[in-house]
Amino acid sequence: MTRRALPALLLWLAALAASVVVITHSRFTADMSAFLPRAPDAQQQVLVDQLRDGMISRLILVGIDGAHASTRAALSKALAQRLRSHRAFASVNNGEPVDAQRDYKLLLKYRYVLSPNTTPQAFSAAGLHQAMQNSIDQLASPMGVGLKKLLPADPTGATLQLLGSLSSGAQPHMVDGVWAAPKDARALLLLLTSAPGTDTDAQQAAIASVRSAFADAQRSLGPSAAQASLVLSGPGVFAVQSRATIKGAAERVSLIGSLLIITMLLLVYRSLPVLLLGLLPVLSGVLVAIAAVGLGFGVVQGITLGFGTTLMGEAVDYSIYLFVQSSEAGGGSAWVQRFWPTIRLGMLTSVVGFATLLLSDFPGLAQLGAYSIAGLVTASLVTRFVLPHLLPRGFAVRDLSAIGQRLLHAVARLRRSRWVLAVLVVIACSVLLLQRQHLWNTRLSALSPLSPASLALDAQLRRQIGAPDSADLVVVSGDSADAALAAAERIAPRLQALQARGAIAGFDTPARFLPSLATQRARQAALPPGPELQRRVDAAVQGLPVKPALFAPFVRDVEAARHAAPLTRSDLAHTSFALALNGVLLRAANGHWSALLPLRAPSSGSINGARVAAALAGTQASYINLGDASTGLYDSYLRATAWLSLAGLAAIALLLLVALRSPLRVARVLAPLLAAVVVVAAGLLLAGIQLTLLHLVGMMLIVAVGSNYALFFDRGHAEGGGIAPRTLASLLFANLTTVAGFGPLLFSGVPVLEALGATVGPGALLALLFSAMLSAPPATSSEAVHTATPAA
Repeated sequence: MTRRALPALLLWLAALAASVVVITHSRFTADMSAFLPRAPDAQQQVLVDQLRDGMISRLILVGIDGAHASTRAALSKALAQRLRSHRAFASVNNGEPVDAQRDYKLLLKYRYVLSPNTTPQAFSAAGLHQAMQNSIDQLASPMGVGLKKLLPADPTGATLQLLGSLSSGAQPHMVDGVWAAPKDARALLLLLTSAPGTDTDAQQAAIASVRSAFADAQRSLGPSAAQASLVLSGPGVFAVQSRATIKGAAERVSLIGSLLIITMLLLVYRSLPVLLLGLLPVLSGVLVAIAAVGLGFGVVQGITLGFGTTLMGEAVDYSIYLFVQSSEAGGGSAWVQRFWPTIRLGMLTSVVGFATLLLSDFPGLAQLGAYSIAGLVTASLVTRFVLPHLLPRGFAVRDLSAIGQRLLHAVARLRRSRWVLAVLVVIACSVLLLQRQHLWNTRLSALSPLSPASLALDAQLRRQIGAPDSADLVVVSGDSADAALAAAERIAPRLQALQARGAIAGFDTPARFLPSLATQRARQAALPPGPELQRRVDAAVQGLPVKPALFAPFVRDVEAARHAAPLTRSDLAHTSFALALNGVLLRAANGHWSALLPLRAPSSGSINGARVAAALAGTQASYINLGDASTGLYDSYLRATAWLSLAGLAAIALLLLVALRSPLRVARVLAPLLAAVVVVAAGLLLAGIQLTLLHLVGMMLIVAVGSNYALFFDRGHAEGGGIAPRTLASLLFANLTTVAGFGPLLFSGVPVLEALGATVGPGALLALLFSAMLSAPPATSSEAVHTATPAA
């Protein structure tokens, strides 16, 4: 090692040390936030809030299977009792009336500001007379016992009406005092975590607490509970499962890919020290890439780490080119002069292509772009400025000339088979044209690693427990919670009109649980003063079997309600109404508030969204179908990424034109890459696989990886002697390491990784084959490469 190499080595070591420090302080996650927009519009924001931090994202659905029904009920009660005292849970529901007393007291105190029937007419003498008559008539009904106690203080029946209306939603079947599936042997619980759905660590801890509490409940109930089992589902459970799946898959494919690459390299290098040196650019690229993502995005997605194994497949190519070609070039300095310009151009081609991903509003794609650029630039620079100085004296790898000569004969035969490539491209384009209506899978769930069994269990539990998963919402916003509530109240008449016409079966609104301040004041204003109310009561009881003195508590409560402080959100704490309100009154990250009004579909079928949107015309309210919104969100990213890919291709073409200064050479470089992309896409469709966003990223990788092959073939032709045997051998081994790096992704079990493996693995191989097919024959009879001016 010379003194001139010292600055490069010191800079390299400093960069690695800094990267390690950054990585140790970075946050890693494996949730679906990688597939959510960084700058959503108003409608997308509702979807994002629900997926990230909404009540729906914090639900855990619990089923207790097996054992006898009474044992399941006992386990449900024991489990719920243990979890209610746990800080990880904001709410634990299993059908037991644990909040009933608090709910009753709240409704009794605030019945007049909560009830929509609090109007001046209702408190007129005639209105009171009719209400008292109805209450007296109901004394003989099953509700009579409770009503008799309430009659003196609430002759209008406001409290019981509120109890009925606020708990009018569908309730699960009850067995032995707890929720149970009506036809299946299963007790049911619904949990709401305190932590947001995006806090995967907190969700994992909450799930562990449920399992621990269940095991403790089983032990406390003895042998009869031993046969019971626990099933869990919900967004938090999915997030934990997804992280475990992605982490396990990333570790598994990284190990398999690493072993395959190392085995291949050992066959070529036949030296463990040289092998370790050859991996330095790769490891350096991975460390710097992770650090760059952590610095640039604040969080590193699990899918980005999984992508790291693919970087190994391409970045290791650089050291292969150095080790194999340096002996051909006559040493490291000669290699730099003859081969580095081509490798540099190939690296810049990849960087330009991936740079367009940085413009994506999809955080996952932007991270992949940043990771690829930082990793490939680092790996190439380490190969150029560090690795040559670390090679031992007299370094030489296995002579691959014989293999290269056989490959040259194969390339000659491939050139004569160009018609096969033409036929393949025509067939592939025909397949793409015929399948153009079914080309893309536009469902966001296509990127999810969850198994069909997990999704089926979730659907079953939701159906049994009636968990909220409203797909149709009307959304109104405001600068404050009260403004959002007022907006919800203003839009309610339009929804009531839709309900009257049968367009919807009904709707919910946060104003049911917490009316706006203006509405509360209006209802307080409708309450007559004490003396006036007493006169109206005296008149109202005429003809009824009661005396005015019976309703002294009523007069007293109304007077208190007239001067009471308004109901606030904090007053609802520790009641079942707080849970309902928190799910439909949300504060966004920008400080604005949104009120969600879930719509119930009519029994005849689904909701006609166009009809709802037309009813909302001229208002600030928006109709959103969450399923359509998620599909539209993903579809918009797919389209945007397609345009970014085309922009990247145009940038690559421009770069090549500037570097090669020949449109014909640019066409010769790009043609095999585009042919590989088209053939791979058609092959996937013929295999029954619709293309996703990650297949599109994989196609960009085909261009990035394959550009090196095409450039070396072009360089050989430009120098007049054709590609040299050792150069061709280095391309083959570089290609095999790339396939080894991407191939294991096919068996990862994670759709996003499988998409990359299914696209880049065969695509890289085809890019090499097609580059050979379309390469120009050597100008001389010798295939040897003579010293010449670098092509780039």
